[in-house]
Amino acid sequence: MVNKSNLSEEDVKERYITPAIREKGWKPTDYRMEYEYTDGRIAVLKNGTKRGQRKKIDYLLNYRENVPIAIIEAKDLNHTYGHGMQQGIGYAEGLKDYEALEVPFVYASNGEAFLEHDMITGKERKIAMVDFPSKEELWNRYKQEKGLTDNQIKAIDEPYYTTRESKQPRYYQRIAINRTVDAIAKGQRRVMLVMATGTGKTYTAFQIVYRLLQAGIKKRVLYLADRNILVDQAMTDDFSPLLSKATKVQNGKMDSSYQIHFALYQQLAGREEDAGHEPYRQFSPDFFDLVVIDEAHRGSAKQDSQWRKILDYFDGPNVTHFGMTATPKNDKGASNIDYFGEPIYTYSLKQGIDDGFLAPYRVIRVNLDVDVNGFRPTKGETDANGQLIEDRKYTSKDFDRKMVITNRTEQVAKYVSDYLKRNQERFNKTIIFCDDIDHAERMRTALVNENSDLVSQDSRYVMKITGDDNEGKAQLSNFEDVTSKYPVLVTTSKLLTTGVNVKTCKLIVLDQNINSMTEFKQIIGRGTRLDESHGKSFFTIMDFKGASRLFADPEFDGEPVDAIDDNDGTGIDFGGGSRPHKKGPDDPGNGGGTVGEEPKKYLVNNKKVKIINSQAEYLDADGKLVTTSLRDYTKKNVLGQYATLDEFIKRWRESDNKQALLDDMEEHGIFYKEIIDDEKLNDLDPFDLLVHLAYNQKPLSKSERVANVRKSGLLDKYQGEARKILEALLDKYKNDGIADLENRQTLNLPEFEKFGGPVKIIVKIFGGKKQYQDAVSEVKEKIYS
Repeated sequence: MVNKSNLSEEDVKERYITPAIREKGWKPTDYRMEYEYTDGRIAVLKNGTKRGQRKKIDYLLNYRENVPIAIIEAKDLNHTYGHGMQQGIGYAEGLKDYEALEVPFVYASNGEAFLEHDMITGKERKIAMVDFPSKEELWNRYKQEKGLTDNQIKAIDEPYYTTRESKQPRYYQRIAINRTVDAIAKGQRRVMLVMATGTGKTYTAFQIVYRLLQAGIKKRVLYLADRNILVDQAMTDDFSPLLSKATKVQNGKMDSSYQIHFALYQQLAGREEDAGHEPYRQFSPDFFDLVVIDEAHRGSAKQDSQWRKILDYFDGPNVTHFGMTATPKNDKGASNIDYFGEPIYTYSLKQGIDDGFLAPYRVIRVNLDVDVNGFRPTKGETDANGQLIEDRKYTSKDFDRKMVITNRTEQVAKYVSDYLKRNQERFNKTIIFCDDIDHAERMRTALVNENSDLVSQDSRYVMKITGDDNEGKAQLSNFEDVTSKYPVLVTTSKLLTTGVNVKTCKLIVLDQNINSMTEFKQIIGRGTRLDESHGKSFFTIMDFKGASRLFADPEFDGEPVDAIDDNDGTGIDFGGGSRPHKKGPDDPGNGGGTVGEEPKKYLVNNKKVKIINSQAEYLDADGKLVTTSLRDYTKKNVLGQYATLDEFIKRWRESDNKQALLDDMEEHGIFYKEIIDDEKLNDLDPFDLLVHLAYNQKPLSKSERVANVRKSGLLDKYQGEARKILEALLDKYKNDGIADLENRQTLNLPEFEKFGGPVKIIVKIFGGKKQYQDAVSEVKEKIYS
């Protein structure tokens, strides 16, 4: 007779839950067990990174591969059948799709019964194990409760595009795809997705277009972007399965024989003199029934923008406008929400980092004395060019725009270079953001002088990539290429803030005055892509001008952006656009001032600058930047899980497997191993380290705990070989830790061979598995008493 109370959660799944759903016709291909839907947050540590625990669901049941329909959360028989319901609902909320495509049914079970929660009606009911609904039953309830239209059902019936070689959509991409397809199938005419840089917007757009075309809901697609690189990457990469149906608009000529047209809006919009005869007028307003706007934030929020002219033309009653952006608003108050409505789905930088799909960051704030104290010229002082310097106090917002202090630039270059040398990271791809093109050129020279040994081997080690530099722009593709060694250190002003995909960029240097939240987000977005196969699991932001203060701004919601405005201010034509570039007061080439005038900029060569201090900050588990040591970080996370010492000790005593509990703590940012290793505390039990750190309790060493066990008389209960084995296990604990005491595989080690190996030790010496486990449990209890 099986004692059900001894069955583990895995036993309950295997003996009761899986057979119950299989009996109702659910095939192994219809559900996923232990479905892991995140990669696990990456924590940045002093000596590297560590992956956190992946979020997973016990059972995810699918009506179709693209239609999750139910979740089952399992518990062992020490819990009630409905105990896991709150947890299951939480997973459903986390995976929640839009309206008809949410996960509609949640079940909890301990093997005795199911508790059902209907996410649509909000009602719950108990059902017997033999009455679990079949796939068709759930689907029919789903259709009826949601009132799905024929178009919605057609869209649902179309799967994602996948092959053996192609990747599967991540969970948030599935949500974005399903929500968008469903909304368009219902007839919604304006739809917007907000997804952080690096989360696969173009891939998501491809899956949406593919399913809409396959379902026959849409027939002709116009894909708009404002840069050749965005169009070319979309066509050759994510949209390649549809390439036979697609064409790229060249020289303003459009071909009606293709279903999908990729176009630069500059070409379609034409020149001012084309008014009334713009290239987009070659087709009737209802020719396209789906218009996709890549990076929609660039201009469609403004009524007089180039985007809007095209959108307003292709706007028949059956046309859908689908926009993708990393931010729906800009600093000038324009909002795409006014045009598209509220985003149908948002996946932010904070979410991406928390799920482990985007790279986390640390921030190093560096203070220079001249930035802290300011600079004031002496009376009648002239600069290096003989200009009389206006007598006033110059601060960091003036430096490199109105006041150039040569040694300041040199000190920044030296600090960056020394950091890379000290950490043996000299070939980590780095972007240094400067205030204008002149500043970028001076920074390039300073970096060359600090790294002349590597520059002499290849001049591309340091390069300036700005709008006015054809040689630098020619190296941009190499800078993006993960297999290309050069360029390494790149200075820029505005050009690299957007449309650049340097997956292996590990260091972003801010020596630029940034007051725009939009611009700040876009710069941060340059480092968020992960590429662990090439050693990129996090990135560092080095801030010399206080720009990282914007992390603390309530408006920093974790959604980096890719552009500030229609015009990136570089004067470059990004793909045949015919609009002439007009320099404005914020043009990176003139550094401020009236249009057409050279700004007044002082050059000071005789001022020495010093680094006052630097301070490192890390992202905590809540996504906030904190200045903290590894000890403080671990203490905060212990207290976050266990507010009092009593709670911690209760949890410790209740745990049959202490090492499993420690592993779980480690997954939640309690990095006891790193502290023990860094501080050489090898004789300290993790339990003692944590109660000392978090609750200021006096710690005992493992040697002291072993001595206490021996003095307690516990071992006197055991005679002969049994006592010797427990003595040997205590020695393993003292030398290596609690895991060796708990793990029966320890009995395979050489020091236990003389006792006859695991089977003889457990069966003959201790009298069976239960007796051996009881003896080990007694020893553990005494260790921590």
